[in-house]
Amino acid sequence: MDDVSALDEPLKKTLGPPTAKVMAEQLGLHTVGDLLHHYPRRYEERGRLTRLADLPLDEDVTVVAEVADSRVLRFNGGRGQRLEITLTDGSGRLQLVFFGRGIHKPHKELQPGSRAMFAGKVSVFNRKLQLAHPTYVTLGPAGGAEAEGAPPADGAGADADAAAVDAFAGKLLPIYPACKGLESWKIAKAVDLVLPRAAEALDPLPEALRAGRGLTSLPEALHKVHRPQSKADIEDARERLKWDEAFVLQVALARRRHADGQLPAVPRRAVAGGLLDAFDARLPFTLTEGQVKVTDEIFAELGGEHPMHRLLQGEVGSGKTLVALRAMLAVVDAGGQAAMLAPTEVLAQQHHRSITEMMGELAQGGTLGAAEKATKVVLLTGSMGTAARRQALLDLVTGEAGIVVGTHALIEDKVRFHDLGLVVVDEQHRFGVEQRDALRSKGKQPPHLLVMTATPIPRTVAMTVFGDLETSVLDQLPAGRSPIATHVVPATDKPHFLARAWDRVREEVAAGHQAYVVCPRIGDEPDEGGGSGKAAKAAAKKQAAAEEGEKRPALAVVEVAAQLAAGPLAGLRVEILHGRMAPDDKDAVMRRFAAGETDVLVATTVIEVGVNVPNATAVVIMDADRFGVSQLHQLRGRVGRGSAPGLCLLVTDAPEAGPARARLGAVAATLDGFELSRIDLEQRREGDVLGQAQSGVRSSLRMLAVIEDEEVIAAAREEAAAVVARDPELEGYPELRTALDALLDAERERYLDKG
Repeated sequence: MDDVSALDEPLKKTLGPPTAKVMAEQLGLHTVGDLLHHYPRRYEERGRLTRLADLPLDEDVTVVAEVADSRVLRFNGGRGQRLEITLTDGSGRLQLVFFGRGIHKPHKELQPGSRAMFAGKVSVFNRKLQLAHPTYVTLGPAGGAEAEGAPPADGAGADADAAAVDAFAGKLLPIYPACKGLESWKIAKAVDLVLPRAAEALDPLPEALRAGRGLTSLPEALHKVHRPQSKADIEDARERLKWDEAFVLQVALARRRHADGQLPAVPRRAVAGGLLDAFDARLPFTLTEGQVKVTDEIFAELGGEHPMHRLLQGEVGSGKTLVALRAMLAVVDAGGQAAMLAPTEVLAQQHHRSITEMMGELAQGGTLGAAEKATKVVLLTGSMGTAARRQALLDLVTGEAGIVVGTHALIEDKVRFHDLGLVVVDEQHRFGVEQRDALRSKGKQPPHLLVMTATPIPRTVAMTVFGDLETSVLDQLPAGRSPIATHVVPATDKPHFLARAWDRVREEVAAGHQAYVVCPRIGDEPDEGGGSGKAAKAAAKKQAAAEEGEKRPALAVVEVAAQLAAGPLAGLRVEILHGRMAPDDKDAVMRRFAAGETDVLVATTVIEVGVNVPNATAVVIMDADRFGVSQLHQLRGRVGRGSAPGLCLLVTDAPEAGPARARLGAVAATLDGFELSRIDLEQRREGDVLGQAQSGVRSSLRMLAVIEDEEVIAAAREEAAAVVARDPELEGYPELRTALDALLDAERERYLDKG
């Protein structure tokens, strides 16, 4: 039987429709293969009871414990009854509670001295930890029948007990990622039913690779991961299954690199005495060593017969835009055009403004008084007026414009280029591969591609998420960049700290500088206000949330700006900026701020990337605990861009001992973006790292941890590159092709492409 029919069989055929429905809806498991790759999260040793002292609040848990006490209590004048059972394991106690008609079976089965496996959500009642109506499987009395392998007592549920004892006696108990309606042991029973099919799993790893690295076969690894006889079995299985994931993913990326490398490209070699030399002569500073090194890599590839595919990652303010601009100018000198794609209109306008300012008269091609070597630099966004848009499109198709900066509008069908030679994509994580490809298809031959990101990415994540690109890193800050001091401001614990924060903003403004205040929310959401009825509802909702102890709504730009202008920052010129403003209004606000006509800009994260106002020296981030580590690092990078030192204040209501404060402390402790990106990844699930948030698709990585398994990923990349170089179509590797097709089905391909 081949792998397609064995492991692709729908679960409802084996498990029945009700169980299969829950597995599909709650866990995303549809086929036998999906269930075989739903690995245990951890293992309980049979003789060792779970420590009740370590139970986490508000989480679904599975515990093995002994019944210490059981009693039925009456309430409501004797009309109602509840069963309370106390569990113990020597480290702590846990109360179970059952109500109404549901008490009879547990009252009979869970007598003092018996042991069972329980699953439920941990809550607190009367200051005691409890599980309300947990599901359970009895495992016999402590040290009794089950330990000797004898069957349990007859009676209700004896069949289930026997199955549980047979499945678990004397073994490591697999604890599966579970969900409401499908506890860990129910999943274990389902796995038992499909485990014989593991023998039919096709092995994607080439035999030579498997033998060379001493890895177990796939069927054996699946058996060992689900039903291990020892801890060594678990290690064997995990190592093998990590290799599967790393290798198949790296083969997919290696094939993409190989296919891209076969495409023809027009070589764009730098020309002496052209626009680039004229631009370099204008620069008031020398390039850093890092900028020179990265530029040499880029120029060498631009001169090649195949398209460049390079990721340029650099710290906030490391001069990526300058490196990209010099590459664009070299392409214009070689007779081509260059396009820069930005994720937002604010950023596109900012790039257009900074490029034209850096180039001066060199950006005024086609106008009177332009420099001899000048070209035209145009902006193209979705909200431009008809006349301006028509002119920009004309300048592109005639070749009058050597450089265009734009948003997604550049990808539209009606946009035509005279000779597109280079595409620069800013902040790649906002774009999918398919969007890059749409822009690349506008060249007569595939243009060269340079992707930039200011989010530092650890090496293994770059290999996994951006694995189809070669990588360059700018890790030196240019001379003239100032240090940034970062402090956590606990607004609730120490209100005088917040008052001092606003004093510091006033001091910066008094010294001739400017400041940003960043809030998580805009605050003019359509369902807020708009009539007294809606306002009353919103107020009632806030009141109810407060009374129930819920987290208050995030602070909003509109409200905070009004409070600051009327209170601690009264007399200063305060303006707002957010994504729902009209594009012309956004641009006008940014121009006023850049020109120094505004003292304080209260904004959302639209200022997160690319915004460059050297005179801005302070940034106050409200509700800082609601932002991710990398985002905080990006926002901090908006200051310290000139000669004056920067100040970043992280305002929070988060409790001092909680994880949110630890995260903010980490940001305050280092300016090293690569170090922060590691911290960020360690705190987030792998799926988030790999673009799950962008694609909405479950990550295909179940066993592989991108940070911990650095060596596996690096080795898999090498092995994958060697296999693809020998056999690009994988004709000699039919099993690997099948695994690749499974990874790159429609959904997962989207996940991979989103990067």
